[in-house]
Amino acid sequence: MTKKDYCLWAPLDDPIYRQYHDEEWGVPEYDHRALFEKLILDGFQAGLSWRTILYKRDNFRKAFDGFDPEKIARYKPAKIDRLLSDAGIIRSKTKINAAIGNAKSYLDIMEKNPEGFTGFLWKFVDGEPINNKVKNYRDHMVKSPESEAMSKELKKHGFKFCGPVIVYAFMQAVGMVNDHEYACPRWKEVQKLSKPL
Repeated sequence: MTKKDYCLWAPLDDPIYRQYHDEEWGVPEYDHRALFEKLILDGFQAGLSWRTILYKRDNFRKAFDGFDPEKIARYKPAKIDRLLSDAGIIRSKTKINAAIGNAKSYLDIMEKNPEGFTGFLWKFVDGEPINNKVKNYRDHMVKSPESEAMSKELKKHGFKFCGPVIVYAFMQAVGMVNDHEYACPRWKEVQKLSKPL
């Protein structure tokens, strides 16, 4: 394949970003914890580039106990201080506190929603991905009625850093929306990976 065959937002000379595009972005995700992790990381991205977060993702996973919501929900001030001194992550007290609060909200949803966090989120796209036909990645939406509805519901449940633009990026990443460029081979590949809930 040539450069023009792939979404150009992931440069060919950036192997980590390219691997993310080729193997992860847009693949439908149905695992509760994995969805929680991605939503938290997208919250940390606020005001930054996804590349910055991607290059720190392994550090985040280590610092946040593998994004185990039960552990994060119990973080005490001493743990927060350790996170704030960890140069391997984004050291924002506001975002760290939001992640802790979001973990508590996640656990509440898991307890009260029969379909868990996965069902709670995927209901906003009626259980299956929206396949857009974007010619150029610069033309895709930055938010949608679905991301606005999801954002509103997440906030209602106590989540922070989950505005409609952040949520739309999350929906793209976890395959609720297929925004690979239509000419990109991954558009058809990720479409085949979806399954109705």
